[in-house]
Amino acid sequence: MKVLRSFLRLFLFSAIGTSSLMAQSTNLDWKLHNDGKVRQVITNMGTMNKAATNYPGLIFAEFPPNSDEEHLYQGGIWIGGIDPNGDTLVSVTHAHYKNEFYPTADRGDTIWTVQRGDTVQIPYWQNYVGISDQDFVCRYADDNLLNIENHTPLHVEIIQATHAWSSPPVDEFIIYEYKIIPKSIPIKDAYIAFWMHSAVGVIYTSNFIDEMIRYVPDQHLAIVEDVPGGEDGTAISPVGFRVLKPVDPSLRWSMTYWEHETLPVLDATEYKTMSSGIIFENRLDQPARGHIILGFGPFQLKVGDTLKVEMAELFGFGLKGLMKNSDYVDFLQTKGFRVPAPPPKPTVTVTLKSHGMTLNWAKTKQQVETYVDPNRGDTIKYPFEGYRVYKSTKSANGPWTLLAEYDKINDVGSNTGLKYDYEDSGLLNNIEYYYSVTSFSREDKVLNFPSQETSISNTAKVITPGTTPPETVGQVSVVPNPYRGDIAYNTYDPPWEKSKGSRSRWLEQDRRIQFINLPVQCQIKIYTLAGDFVFSIDHDDANKGYEDWNLTSNVGQAVASGIYLYSVEDKINGKVQIGKFVIIK
Repeated sequence: MKVLRSFLRLFLFSAIGTSSLMAQSTNLDWKLHNDGKVRQVITNMGTMNKAATNYPGLIFAEFPPNSDEEHLYQGGIWIGGIDPNGDTLVSVTHAHYKNEFYPTADRGDTIWTVQRGDTVQIPYWQNYVGISDQDFVCRYADDNLLNIENHTPLHVEIIQATHAWSSPPVDEFIIYEYKIIPKSIPIKDAYIAFWMHSAVGVIYTSNFIDEMIRYVPDQHLAIVEDVPGGEDGTAISPVGFRVLKPVDPSLRWSMTYWEHETLPVLDATEYKTMSSGIIFENRLDQPARGHIILGFGPFQLKVGDTLKVEMAELFGFGLKGLMKNSDYVDFLQTKGFRVPAPPPKPTVTVTLKSHGMTLNWAKTKQQVETYVDPNRGDTIKYPFEGYRVYKSTKSANGPWTLLAEYDKINDVGSNTGLKYDYEDSGLLNNIEYYYSVTSFSREDKVLNFPSQETSISNTAKVITPGTTPPETVGQVSVVPNPYRGDIAYNTYDPPWEKSKGSRSRWLEQDRRIQFINLPVQCQIKIYTLAGDFVFSIDHDDANKGYEDWNLTSNVGQAVASGIYLYSVEDKINGKVQIGKFVIIK
């Protein structure tokens, strides 16, 4: 089962991370690209999966958002070469359950987040200027941990920057930039490879091992596609790795794919695979696992040299969409990946009330509306055009409904005029809603580049309307009462019950009843009708007058149907209220 697969990988990676860190400390970190349509985890171990970090998600490379469509089980960069002793060595960021690159324990070896145009003083990259709407920068090396079994390091440091954009036509791929630096020994006949263990399809289906593989040699592009139909249906998007730099004609290229049982695991066999010059034929009629090793070289690297490598991770709506995005990357390269930008993000304040709320973003209007974009092809000095207001009842990743658009009165758009507030009413109290206010630009007709908009998800706010806590107990009640197990509360809009974190499938532990009208400081105790203790909840919040319970006892067991009693003690004045509720499963 794919759910079991996800659980096992979380467990195994956690175990590996724990054992590795017992001997030496290291500052592990992860970030999630979510400005555009790609949800891709990035770690400062150089992987495209969680590796030994504490990333809590089940999906590492989702496209499009909220599709539950996974594309990468594992992925990362490999470095191989010959050391001065004549030994053939390979260091991998990831190869199944093998990690050999780690950051140091320094605070500066976290993942740095940089927005387009911002200048940041990163210890190992001074005056770094953001290229995309969401840049992540990190550093790792193959000798920061020395207790890795069967690992002899090449003493290589890698500085990595990844770039993601928020708006079409540049929001369906991520660009990876690597600086590869030998620290203490020269490396002869060095080869670089990208490892891609793909698993394309909806994560909750049982059979996902049905991938086709193709290679586009003139673009140095390896693609994994899901076979249409089958138990996992038909995936929306393939996934592709395309090497953008270096692409010198003298380089030797290899593209091979493997099954679990035949994967190269020793340095010598890994290096042979990276440097073989073998290009496997496309595998379109015998679908299987998508284990790909895309290698190129050789390079002669001296100590202190910097080998610059660029790679594009591509997605799209079908193979045709992916190939269109690959072609668009060529245009981006001619622009140095610097294209017209959206305006700055508005700063939004929220005023809550019972059954409603108001958004206001006037505070930053001067900054947003007078931004200058040096990467446009036209002569418009201030390309800001307007604001949009969105709402979701599901999550901060949408799906989103456009509530309002306010644009400048000119010869562009609907000419509604600008506003700086939005009021919404008729909301349910104590229920989470999601709102986002974005800013957008005019299109660039000279470059034929569309209007750019700030990320909806990255500006989202979680809003929970409600009343302030009462002075003391006396009004406490339980909703829903009775709680009925035959009702799919997770299908309500907005959902009464919903899954936690990045998991989208509802599970038993997501059940929910709510105690409302709680005073500021109180304790809730739940008992069976026979008087047996079930669970207690401590409440201490001057703004929130409610608490949730997931129908699980103090020993972690799901409770049975029945009548339950509760007591709520006001910790300030000692007053107690007693009540009852019913659970029907």
